Amino acid sequence: MKNIYPKKLKGVVVSDRMTRTAVVLVTRLQKYPKYKKYHKVSKKFKAHDEHGEYKIGDKVMIQETRPLSKDKRWRIIGKI
Repeated sequence: MKNIYPKKLKGVVVSDRMTRTAVVLVTRLQKYPKYKKYHKVSKKFKAHDEHGEYKIGDKVMIQETRPLSKDKRWRIIGKI
């Protein structure tokens, strides 16, 4: 069964140099199976920023959306 609710993630804006696009770094903890320890895993997402209002260092919430370009599938929905 398909999930009807879009995913939401929290992250930090690390680049705002593109027009209507911001790069958001999302960090999470992942458990290492053998040693049962946690370590940080980070991933960058390109997110749509229509008015260019989010700057580097802003903590934001991003939401999954339809494909907007070749590698942009997220939209910024607000500051945290």
